[in-house]
Amino acid sequence: MTTSSMALQGASSSLQSSSSSVHPWTHDIFLSFRGEDVRQNFISHLYYALNKRGINTYIDDELERGEEISQALFQAIEGSMISIIVLSKNYAESRWCLNELLKILECMEPVKQKVLPLFYNVDPSDVRHQKGSFGEGFAKLKDRFKGNEEVLKWKAALENLANMSGVELKNYRAQTKLQG
Repeated sequence: MTTSSMALQGASSSLQSSSSSVHPWTHDIFLSFRGEDVRQNFISHLYYALNKRGINTYIDDELERGEEISQALFQAIEGSMISIIVLSKNYAESRWCLNELLKILECMEPVKQKVLPLFYNVDPSDVRHQKGSFGEGFAKLKDRFKGNEEVLKWKAALENLANMSGVELKNYRAQTKLQG
């Protein structure tokens, strides 16, 4: 059994054992990702694999036309049992992704949401310290929002996320290593 299969198996078991929870979940998993980096490759495969296993997964292309995007996404985050955050090279260049991240971290305690960071061809240390190619994207965003208080929140959220136990994915293969 591959490590990616074991991760799916573990997610499936966790979902089944948590289904009796008091919180009325609308989705099992919410996927947060930078579309231009991973939508057509990694995310499409992950989404397919999760749905094939009967795991109700939310990705942003489920939004109805005319829906207010931020409110709909925030409701999907609040209603998801697990959030998987795919940290790719340009993730931190997106204000939208970072605001999703803030909302996800905000939901961890009150609704007992589980959060799983996936480091997709980025080093967790680069996320933690906003350096390397990951840091270049964050630097672009910081320049656009110079002096904005949000930048400090995003930086703290990235550090917090990088300190969580996650999965490192490198070279487009399912070579995983648990981060601690």
